[in-house]
Amino acid sequence: MELLNPSHTFDFIESHLLEVQKPGQYIGSEYNSVIKSDANVRMHFALAFPDTYEIGMSHLGLQLLYEVINRTPQYWAERVFMPLPDMEKLLVESDFPLVSLESKRPLRNFDILGFSLQYELCATNILAMLDMADIPFLASERNMSFPLVIGGGPWAYHAEAIAPFFDAFFLGDAEEAIEEIICTCLAFKDAKRTDKNALLAELATIEGIYVPAHFNVDYDSTRPVLTTPAKSTTSISTSRRRLLNTLSGATTLVNPIVPNVKTVHNRLSVELMRGCVRGCRFCQAGFLYRPQRERRPEEVLDIIDTALSHSGFEEVSLMSLSTADYCSILPLVTEVMNRYADEEKLAVSFPSTRVDALKPELLEQVQKVRRTGFTVAPEAGTQRLRDVINKGVTDEQILETCKNVFQMGWSGIKLYFMIGLPTETIEDVLGIVHLARRIKGLKEAKGKNITVSVSTLVPKPHTPFQWSAQLLPADVSERHKLLRDELQKSRIAFRYSDSFSTLLEGVLSRGDRRL
Repeated sequence: MELLNPSHTFDFIESHLLEVQKPGQYIGSEYNSVIKSDANVRMHFALAFPDTYEIGMSHLGLQLLYEVINRTPQYWAERVFMPLPDMEKLLVESDFPLVSLESKRPLRNFDILGFSLQYELCATNILAMLDMADIPFLASERNMSFPLVIGGGPWAYHAEAIAPFFDAFFLGDAEEAIEEIICTCLAFKDAKRTDKNALLAELATIEGIYVPAHFNVDYDSTRPVLTTPAKSTTSISTSRRRLLNTLSGATTLVNPIVPNVKTVHNRLSVELMRGCVRGCRFCQAGFLYRPQRERRPEEVLDIIDTALSHSGFEEVSLMSLSTADYCSILPLVTEVMNRYADEEKLAVSFPSTRVDALKPELLEQVQKVRRTGFTVAPEAGTQRLRDVINKGVTDEQILETCKNVFQMGWSGIKLYFMIGLPTETIEDVLGIVHLARRIKGLKEAKGKNITVSVSTLVPKPHTPFQWSAQLLPADVSERHKLLRDELQKSRIAFRYSDSFSTLLEGVLSRGDRRL
């Protein structure tokens, strides 16, 4: 492969650092990042995150795959993120290609380009990154002289809207199959085989791989999209997700990269469990990551011990879809506090949890070092609507949790709700106001900050609501105005998501290849 001179590439980036925002994100060389000699590397894998460095470096899955791939000496995984608009403009105007952080290698010169598909509104960033790399958009226009473009993550499960741009998608737990994918590509490379269709046919035999080119689409059936096997590509007619049977003993992240700039989640992330047993009907992740699998608490403690000594983070986030549901959460947090609270002043945070699982004893442990912010997610304003979405919490449980949080010294609470849920009425929307006012009226809430944050439901594929109608922007704006006017009367802060962005997310979630 023909490479740009790495020193020339770095000189170009370095000479323009003072012209762009947050220049540290383009330098690389972070603590625990991996540099290898090209002489020893046989497969170059670019982990592409189609969002900013601050977002991508906060994602546990990216760092985990980075460590998994780089444990094999002959594989080199490097990172690339979507640059901010000022750097994007500079690269385009200078006709300079998008390069990786580690070796400053142009994306076009990698063997595999793996995109992390976390959020539908990053679709245009995917195309922008391909464009800056001088890689053709359409998979049908790329031969073996270009990287194999693979997508994985939640959006890969319903990625028909972007299917023409990808050679393949991976469905499931990537650390389970990444070795097979790389080995298959390496065998083709070593044999100097140039038939891309043959490579895709072999990749399609790997459980979890979906090759869009192997399927025709029938748009004349009663449903918008119906895929059927193409005539001459492969005998495989379905694609099944690939799952780890258990998290115990599974690959873990113990050498997290320490970012050069402050990221959205600037902390050590440790995964406690994957999947969720709650079954909320709007939650796509709850269905995609089933069944629930837990990591043994002893193993979690070992991961924290090792990763902290390798990184120096001051906060650990215990990751899962509902952390307080972890079977040993109280003894685990108690032991973490016993080990680290006094000398290291380590703070513990939960990214997501349920109101009915937050017992006072658990809150007592979490707030020992410092309080890292608190979010309560009733999701709906009335009990009737919470029953519809299978969110089994009551007003009384929500109020009790808020009371406990305030008593233990937190200065504020963010309440998270959704609008546009199936069967929703104006009474349900006003229920958000009534519940927020009841929390505001608690004696323990005197002098505390209450924020109501509202998003609009995007009915996602693979959930019970996948065929439900999505609220139109005009109706969203009407509900926003109603909530804003009513909450202002009680001096409750109000935050909401942009209605047009939500509409685009819905279109990209459920659109087909014609999009």
